[in-house]
Amino acid sequence: MLRLLAMLVTVTMLAGGDHLLHRRLTFDDYAARAVWTWRTSGAAEIWRNGFVPTEDLSQMRQNVEEQISSDEEYGFAVAGPLPATPKEARIRWDDGSGMRVPVISARQALITLSPYEQEAAVQDDRAYKLTAATFTTMRLRTLRGLATVPAWRLYFSNLPGPIDHLAVDQATLGTVEDAVGDHLSPDVRGFEVLDERTLRVTYQYGACSSQEMPTVRLRADQWPDVVVLGIEVHERVPGGICAGVGATGEGVVRLREPLGGRVVLDAQSRLPVCLHWSAPCRAGQPTGTSWHGPRPSGPSPRVVSAGI
Repeated sequence: MLRLLAMLVTVTMLAGGDHLLHRRLTFDDYAARAVWTWRTSGAAEIWRNGFVPTEDLSQMRQNVEEQISSDEEYGFAVAGPLPATPKEARIRWDDGSGMRVPVISARQALITLSPYEQEAAVQDDRAYKLTAATFTTMRLRTLRGLATVPAWRLYFSNLPGPIDHLAVDQATLGTVEDAVGDHLSPDVRGFEVLDERTLRVTYQYGACSSQEMPTVRLRADQWPDVVVLGIEVHERVPGGICAGVGATGEGVVRLREPLGGRVVLDAQSRLPVCLHWSAPCRAGQPTGTSWHGPRPSGPSPRVVSAGI
């Protein structure tokens, strides 16, 4: 009870702005806000019972992906008549459950695919031209398991195959990101489940220079429904302004209780870690080793033990 009251006081002060605190915000401040937001914003309800995709919302053949990836500048343009949009459709999970959902138009699906916020922001001769579309279904991994979901199959005159894209109107349906609202960039990049009480965590931070690397402490705040991860960065020479140098690190967090089905949040962004990078999230208790987030690349990062 005392911990909940302390969290309420902290969140109230955070809502009033940093000037009310007269100090630099700590990991505990951010963690308290993350837990409060998760429980009161509706994000937890969407996470448990809503539609949360855990993989790319578009599917295409490898040769289509390779052509788009090799094009340095491209856009999309409508070059043919498109079918009417159904009023709604249905998601069907493999466990037998289902959900009726609003859908977007083929044109909206095209805009979602584009690297620009419009149909085509390049000359027409450089655009991939949408000539036809078919309302269909696709298989998609979600937090509740595999599902058959409504999709648009988009055909282009100058691509070697179609692109299937999710047709669910997530903005109307509601997403975890929308429920949480405006958020800062995340510190935690991903975590690996080593065993039921141990997580290997990768994170990112800024430094004033590669010669004066700060001291980084990996932190975890544990609650019955969530585990909040974050970092505390202590500069060698505090204060002043510097051009930040991006750096990554890795550390191990040992939990008091098994992770189980608890969601892992990033303290800074208040979002589930796996949503930051469109990486797979798995529901339920982890079994064996699983990775949530982008795989680390390059030289082995510094390892910083977590103080919990």
